[in-house]
Amino acid sequence: MNIQIFGKNKCFDTKKAERYFKERRIKYQLIDLGKHGMSLGEYKSVKTAVGGMAALIDEKSKEYEDNYVKYLSDDADKEEKLLENPKMFLTPIVRNGKQATVGYKPEIWKEWE
Repeated sequence: MNIQIFGKNKCFDTKKAERYFKERRIKYQLIDLGKHGMSLGEYKSVKTAVGGMAALIDEKSKEYEDNYVKYLSDDADKEEKLLENPKMFLTPIVRNGKQATVGYKPEIWKEWE
């Protein structure tokens, strides 16, 4: 297993995801979306695994409102804003190779073990 957790410092679910993998002694890599963001390749892989861009956007985030993403009609424009402002991602995004989840999903992670 090659686990990556994309999360935010102050996200409670990200901390819960970290604890889940620590308790099971599963190695993981934590990527702070606020500092490092997500590469285009990582984004495309995760987007495919979770069923599209809509599942990745946190519509309650301050960045979502500040960038008026709700009013953009073109998906390419939304993707561009999302990659420019990684704090708009819904977290945690947990990735295991080509598989990925958004949010706290221990029932799915258990299947990966």
